Amino acid sequence: MEGQTQILIVLVLYLSFLIGFGVYQGRKAKSGKDFAIAGRQLPGWIAALSERATGESAWALLGLPGFAYAAGLSAIWVAVGCVAGIIVAWTVFAGRLRREAEKYDATTFIDYIARRHSDAEKWIRILGSVTVVFFFFFYVGAQFLGGGKTLNALFGVDPKIGMLITAVIILPYTVLGGLKSVAYTDTVQAIVMILTLTIAPIVGLVYIANHPDVFAHSVSSALEMSGPEYSTILGGLVGGAAFVFVIAEFSWFFGYLGGMPQLSIRFMAIKDEKNAKLARNVGVSWTILAYIGALLIGWIGIAIFGPTGLEDQEAVMPSVMLKLFPPFLAAIFITGAIAAMLSTADSLLILSATELSENLLKPFVYKEDFDPKRSLKLSRITTVALGVIALVTAYLVPSKLIYTIVGYTWAGIGDTFSVIVIMTLFWKRFHGRAVPPTIVTGLLFTIFWISSGLEKVVSARLMTFIVTAVVAVIATYALKPKEAATTA
Repeated sequence: MEGQTQILIVLVLYLSFLIGFGVYQGRKAKSGKDFAIAGRQLPGWIAALSERATGESAWALLGLPGFAYAAGLSAIWVAVGCVAGIIVAWTVFAGRLRREAEKYDATTFIDYIARRHSDAEKWIRILGSVTVVFFFFFYVGAQFLGGGKTLNALFGVDPKIGMLITAVIILPYTVLGGLKSVAYTDTVQAIVMILTLTIAPIVGLVYIANHPDVFAHSVSSALEMSGPEYSTILGGLVGGAAFVFVIAEFSWFFGYLGGMPQLSIRFMAIKDEKNAKLARNVGVSWTILAYIGALLIGWIGIAIFGPTGLEDQEAVMPSVMLKLFPPFLAAIFITGAIAAMLSTADSLLILSATELSENLLKPFVYKEDFDPKRSLKLSRITTVALGVIALVTAYLVPSKLIYTIVGYTWAGIGDTFSVIVIMTLFWKRFHGRAVPPTIVTGLLFTIFWISSGLEKVVSARLMTFIVTAVVAVIATYALKPKEAATTA
């Protein structure tokens, strides 16, 4: 009970600080562009840490340690795929997307693609925005569900009340400040996350080496004692099964290649070239340290509890924290995991709202020019509306259906738009009329592949990327552009 009380105190203080800090930063938003893309004035280190907090969220603190605890050494493949994708994103795409956003004066991810391909701008805005808003709308609902479940597990709060609390925490600073407010609160969370993922493994290695009542006294011996499925890099698999496993885990790589809007918008919001280089260095360094730390926490969990010592694999991080640290310090790290989940929710909410208001409401509902204040007001109203609808959806729609739809996101959006971004940036022949069929193909193929059960044979994250790329190439040659495609 004492530990639970301390976690509650830390959580309340931490989240109160985040809300206050977010509201303070958000007061500086004066226009729709400020709201959607932080006026393209984010310092490099803020953009990098915000992108990393949004990209990893609870995955780095709960999901990956849990997978490492359950799978052992073979968990390294998903880490390799993610880290490789993130490094390529920062070194190859971030600077280019920043320059492109500045050149075309784009305020959102879809706005950039539409302006870049003016020969099909209307359909790109409609298809792109509706697709992103639909999937991310359910994604926000999933974060509300996750917040409710977490508060229920920690404090026994009714999950429905927990969902409402989660929404009440997120909405004020998101509505007031937009991307800038979200970026600065994400930065705080990224700092807490990296402290957790660097300090805990070091303390954990010392702990298992010096405590006699643990399962094993080193990570290597823990993996060895757990059996070949834990101690081998292929998880004890051989032949075709091993190949399919590696490809499936590594295929996370493809979604990072510019195709996840909530990440790419951070690249587009960076202030200038100097800050873009700083952001690249911070983003890559954070990622390498974080993934090493997340894997080690999972493996240290095996050393402490044994491979079957925990009923819920994703409880390994908080369980390890409570073993290694005094309750108050453990509470800070555990609270960081909860806050990291919120960083995903606020980023997805702001992205959905700005895509809807900037690409659909403004161009197609309001024909006259918008002044900056009116644009800002529309963005805020849209954010409130989407937040409330997402919360109601989380209450009414079966959670299984919500998580199923969210499960399509990485392939259906990440891989589809990665293909579009890659070809837009690196293939001059690619034109706007090829974009709509590429979007439609990516989404329909993802739904078909996963729902047919073929996901168990070959990952949709790989197949969607390949099929969408083929369709994009065919459409580029088969369809003639209405006018010469604009090139960077």
